[in-house]
Amino acid sequence: MSTAYDDYPGRQTGPLAFVRRLWQSVAFRLALGYGVSVVLFMMVLLSVLYVQTIGVLQNRIDRQLVSASHRMVSHFEAYGPERLADDITETLTDGVNSDTEVYLLATAAGKKMAGNIAVSRDLLKPTFGIVEKQVLRDGRISYSRFRTELLADGSVLLVGRDMRDQKDLEQLVGNALMAAAVVSVLLAIIGAIVFRDQLESRVGAIRRTAAQIEAGDLTQRIPVSGKDDEFARLSHDINLMLDRIEILMDGVRHVSNTIAHNLRTPLSRIRAKLEVASRPGTDPAQVAQATTFAIREIEELTIVFDKLLQIAEAESGARRQAFQPVSLNDIVADVVELYEPVAEEKGVELRVRMDEDVMAAGDKDLLASAVANLLDNAIKYAGSPARVTVSTQRESDTVSLVVQDNGPGIQAIERSKVGTRFFRLNRRVPGYGLGLASVTAIASLHNASLDLDDAGPGLVARITLPRLGKMTKR
Repeated sequence: MSTAYDDYPGRQTGPLAFVRRLWQSVAFRLALGYGVSVVLFMMVLLSVLYVQTIGVLQNRIDRQLVSASHRMVSHFEAYGPERLADDITETLTDGVNSDTEVYLLATAAGKKMAGNIAVSRDLLKPTFGIVEKQVLRDGRISYSRFRTELLADGSVLLVGRDMRDQKDLEQLVGNALMAAAVVSVLLAIIGAIVFRDQLESRVGAIRRTAAQIEAGDLTQRIPVSGKDDEFARLSHDINLMLDRIEILMDGVRHVSNTIAHNLRTPLSRIRAKLEVASRPGTDPAQVAQATTFAIREIEELTIVFDKLLQIAEAESGARRQAFQPVSLNDIVADVVELYEPVAEEKGVELRVRMDEDVMAAGDKDLLASAVANLLDNAIKYAGSPARVTVSTQRESDTVSLVVQDNGPGIQAIERSKVGTRFFRLNRRVPGYGLGLASVTAIASLHNASLDLDDAGPGLVARITLPRLGKMTKR
C-alpha cells in the first residue's frame, strides 16, 4: 500500500518494515487507539448484553422450576405419593416440553417411583436452591438444572429442566459476540490504516511542497482541494504565508541590488575626492573641501540606512506589542509645527483640518514619521501657488490621516510603484526613494491602508487606521 512517504531514500521493504512504518506513524497510532477504544466499549456493551440475555432466560427457567416444584409438593400433600407419581408420568407424556422436562420421584430407600432420570445417591440429597449437574436422562447424559425437595414421608422429589437448548443458545450468542469482536478489531485496524494513508497523503502534499521550496523554488504552492476541510484551510493559510515570504524575499533581493547600486556611486565619489586630497602637495583648501564632501556624503548614506532600518523594523512587527492609544490630532499638530518653518521658507500655504476624538491604537513616533514623510513630499511637489492641507478624519469604524497637495500628482499607472524602496518619479528633486516605502511599512504594521488618489490637481495621500477598539490582529 503506497503512501505519501514512499519516496524516502533508503526505504526498507518487506512485511516487518511495513508494520514498523505503520507503528511509527502518529496518524496510525491515533486512529488505532481510537479504534481500540471503540472495540473495548463494544466488548463491554456486548458482554453486558450477553449476561443480561442469558440471565433473563435463566431466571425465567428458575421461576418455572420453583413454580412446578411447589405445585408437585402441594399435589403430594393433597393426594399422596401414588397420585404424584401418576401426575409426573402424565406430565412427561403430554407432549408439552417433554424433550426438556426433568422429573424424579424416589422413595427414601432410593427406589424410583416415577420420572425420566436414573437414580443416583447424590440426587437423593436435598439441595439448597437450584443447582446444575449432569444426570442420566432417558439413557443419555444431560446437563440439567433442577431443584430437589424432601417430602413428608421421606421420599425425594426432583424437578428440573434439560439445559441443552440453553447451552446451545449461549454458545450461539457467545460465538456471535466473538465474531463481532474479531470483525470490530479488523475494522479498527483497517480503518486506522486507511485513516493513516488519507492523512499522510494530505500531509505528503505539504511536505513535498516544503521540499521544493527548500530547494529554492519559492513559486511552489500546496494544492488546495475543493473541500472546505481543515487541511484545505491549512493549505490555504500556508500558501498565503508562502506568498508573503516570496514577496519579502523578492523585496530583500531588490533592496540588496539597489543598495549595492546606490552605494557604489557615492562611495566612488568619496574615494575620488580622498585620492585627490591625499596626493603630495595638495592644497590644504582642497583637502578641507574633500573632507567636508566625504562627511556630507557619509551623512547622506547614514540617513539612507536609518530609513532602511526603520522600514525593516516596521515590517518585522516588533513594535506592535508597544501600541498605545494615541491622538492623531496631537500627531498632526506636532508634525505641522515642525514643518511650518520649512513651508514658510518655500512659500507653501500649510492648512490644518482636524475632526474631534480621532483616536487609534499605535506607535506615536512611527505614525508621526509617516505623516512627516507625506508632508515632506507634499511640500516638495506642491504647485503654484503652493497649498498643502493636513487633516484628520473620523468615520464609524476608521480614522484617517490625510495629506493633500496641489502639485502634479501621480499617474495611476505609477501609484503601485511609489511604495517600492528607492523608486523615484522625479530624480531632479532631492530624495532617496524611501519615504513612501517607509509610510507603506508603517501602515501595514498598524493594520492600516495607504491610498493615493488624484486630487485634481494634486495628490491625496490617506492613511486609514482602525478606530481605537477596532484593531484586529494580523
